[in-house]
Amino acid sequence: MGKGKLEKWAENETFSNVYEPDIKDVVGGGSINKGRWSENAFANTNPITLELGCGKGEYTVALAQRHPERNFIGIDIKGHRFWRGAKTAEEQGLKNVAFLRTRIEFVQNFFAADEVSEIWLTFSDPQPKDEQGTKRITSAIFLNRYRSFLEKGGLIHVKSDSPLLYERSREEWLEAGFSLDEASEDVYSDLVHRVDPAFAELLHIKTYYEQMWLEQGRKIHYLRTHV
Repeated sequence: MGKGKLEKWAENETFSNVYEPDIKDVVGGGSINKGRWSENAFANTNPITLELGCGKGEYTVALAQRHPERNFIGIDIKGHRFWRGAKTAEEQGLKNVAFLRTRIEFVQNFFAADEVSEIWLTFSDPQPKDEQGTKRITSAIFLNRYRSFLEKGGLIHVKSDSPLLYERSREEWLEAGFSLDEASEDVYSDLVHRVDPAFAELLHIKTYYEQMWLEQGRKIHYLRTHV
């Protein structure tokens, strides 16, 4: 077991912004807060954005800092990773941030129709051996799951350092009939210079690993569609 995991899991249990349902219950169809996130987690009716596969929660927290008029939920199966984001949100008194520990393949268990307005998929595993898209969370298979709880016109953003994920996702979206609202093979040399400045600021958010990849000379890719 990795260093500090037990301590981080224990501290997560003390945070008001962390939700950790039993995975066995979730596999059996169990849920928490479905249709009631606004009431139970945020005590307001502001729009909800999800970050799926949020890792340390850096992007979730940064989005919340920039948009206090929206609510943000970071979702990942590894609670010891998003511990950092949850702790930062608690320390900064950010009331528009929550974290949910679950597998992304069960995310539809937790949200009702039209409950979510936007999704970010940041640096997801490209799953190079997953030809059918059953594990790659940017695939058309997963986008159809997200449709069950995204409001009409709800946006799905993909930001990635993987050319493979970028190309496969783009091809699958078009084949499945999803629109390709935006596509860029190089966010910082291309996209940030031709979008609204407010959105460019969101694209400029860099996690620890993204900064490391940029220093290695990797390009960052971006895709967007809507449902």
